[in-house]
Amino acid sequence: MILKDRREQKRFVKFAMVGAVGAAIDFGVMNLLTHLAHLALVPAGTLSFLCAVASNFIWNRLWTYPESRSRHVLSQLGMFFIVNAAGVAIRIPILHYLEPPLLSYFEKGFHISFEAAELVAKNLTLSAAVGIVMLWNYFINRYWTYNDVDFSSEVNP
Repeated sequence: MILKDRREQKRFVKFAMVGAVGAAIDFGVMNLLTHLAHLALVPAGTLSFLCAVASNFIWNRLWTYPESRSRHVLSQLGMFFIVNAAGVAIRIPILHYLEPPLLSYFEKGFHISFEAAELVAKNLTLSAAVGIVMLWNYFINRYWTYNDVDFSSEVNP
């Protein structure tokens, strides 16, 4: 399997670190948009996802897969965007269908205020979506967007 190679393990760790920064951007923007701008979770989560994708593309191109810069930036951005657009298609149903039962569970099960339950439910829902989509993104991007990087290429430390 791909992750048995030590160099690919390093790439996966870098991809995950980039993803963690992207997740922080995602969570931050989502919370700002839902709490300050009072947007619903799906539009706020979609906008926050786009912000995270932009950050992730830049850092993956520069740091995780620097060898992939042989491919034209706009071509690679288009490929990365297509993979992430499919990720949105995975993400939106998770955001839409998982939040209501979690909200009900926390509000009724823990007898907390609606606002507190909503905060917890939104963030747990987004956490689930981020985890699932991260796995999708890594494997599809590795085999398609960054397929110009040889699996045995040396990774910069």
